[in-house]
Amino acid sequence: MTSINFLQGDWSPSSWRSKTVAQPVTYPDEGHLRRVCDKLGRLPPLVSPGEIERLRHQLAQVQNGQAFLLHAGDCAESFEACTAENISNKIGLILSFSLILIWGARMPVVRVGRIAGQYAKPRSSPTEKVKNADGSAREVPSFRLSVDERNPDPERLLSAYFYSTTTLNYVRSLLASGFSSLNNPREWSLSHVRSPALREEFENISNGLADALDFCRTIGAEPGGLSGGAAYENGGARGVLGEVDLYTSHEGLMLEYEAALTRLLPIPRSQTATSTSQASNKTTTSGTEVLSGSDTPTRTASKLQETNASQLSAYNTSAHFLWVGDRTRQLTGAHVEYFRGIRNPIGIKVGPSMKTEELVELLSVVNPGREDGRVTLITRYGAEKIDTHLATHIEAVQKSKHPVIWVCDPMHGNTLTSANGLKTRHFSTIVSELTSCLRIHAACNSRLGGVSLEFTGELNEEGFSVTECLGGSMELAEEELSLRYQSFCDPRLNFEQSLDLAFLVSNHYKNERRGSKGGMMSALAEART
Repeated sequence: MTSINFLQGDWSPSSWRSKTVAQPVTYPDEGHLRRVCDKLGRLPPLVSPGEIERLRHQLAQVQNGQAFLLHAGDCAESFEACTAENISNKIGLILSFSLILIWGARMPVVRVGRIAGQYAKPRSSPTEKVKNADGSAREVPSFRLSVDERNPDPERLLSAYFYSTTTLNYVRSLLASGFSSLNNPREWSLSHVRSPALREEFENISNGLADALDFCRTIGAEPGGLSGGAAYENGGARGVLGEVDLYTSHEGLMLEYEAALTRLLPIPRSQTATSTSQASNKTTTSGTEVLSGSDTPTRTASKLQETNASQLSAYNTSAHFLWVGDRTRQLTGAHVEYFRGIRNPIGIKVGPSMKTEELVELLSVVNPGREDGRVTLITRYGAEKIDTHLATHIEAVQKSKHPVIWVCDPMHGNTLTSANGLKTRHFSTIVSELTSCLRIHAACNSRLGGVSLEFTGELNEEGFSVTECLGGSMELAEEELSLRYQSFCDPRLNFEQSLDLAFLVSNHYKNERRGSKGGMMSALAEART
């Protein structure tokens, strides 16, 4: 059965092979690569069309100002860090951050984790020179692995699949068994957080939430199984307070891997019915297409069934959400060719080098139907460059009338190197870019729909957070970076710094909601002191 959704003109999951691949990986044994990709193509999907469509719907709500997008997690995952403790800490931080946002903004938060697949990262240079034991130099691939492990090996693609599967399975089990339940918010512990002020702020939220739930229970207002009745472990329903959606994402960099996990699958009936209804309403009211007298109701119903039966589309089943990076977004390149054909919602990184006409043309390529919730623009200019570029990009997109979600990535444009040679970022600079982003969107009559952050809840054996970014309420100094610097890629906000930022953003939206002053601008002044 052929579908125009799957084969869009000259598009197929392998049509990218005719284009130039940015950030290519050259495997010494192409036969080995083909065998691995064939195996990946036979393995089960990690995510389902129903979950992907649900995310598309929720992102359309973000686009329309009815929700906020939190895109967050590791810069890059490693196989070695795939442990129950690390995964629990990452999910716990995402949930804590989102709870703080919801409490202040009084708005649903769509949670998309950089998790269960973020194993590949683009490099500024494909190779680098390293010294041998005898002092001579040799050129090796520029990966974040030990020098002896850098030869491209297709088996790592299989490892990425199985580690992603393991991670996602554990995330699903955590969320299904009460890990995210708000029925007893006072049980949410931040005992490991060293800042008394942060602990107090979070306890104020959990106490306020607990009081609100107690009040609801007292007056009998428990819609949708608010209290949950019996415990989940005893056969009770999870209820509205025991369930959250958390979606997975990664950069779609390794096209061999992504293509192998792209499947032609039926679009859920709810979506085909909605599309058919919208198309029917559109043609009937416009008067340009009317059923002829020979189209009896029976024949029309038969046509509808045939249409639904053929509604198949190309879903990337490795993750719910994928993004194309700033280094791989070339209009005529392989990555854009691949991304334009999949039905998943996608992100596009937008940096200082993006020209306005290029941005508009890129949107036309990946979203010709101008579908809501399809494209998220993730801006990453740097605090010193955002004023030069963001407003012109917003105005160009507004003029084109392309529907997009604007998200601020205040991390990638603000990386620096410390005196001891470690890559780091300063908390105040991160806040500065986010503040400027909010200000510019407001001035352009636009709306910031979310944030994209690199953070981690990882703790060492003594219960201390990582030390990779400077500043924050813990006032992390440059000489302290090496204490617990664990990232093998880019520096991440630790648990305390992440909550610092969560409270700043939450208070901004709370003040905005109440019509009072003192949003992120005053927060920035505090962060710099």
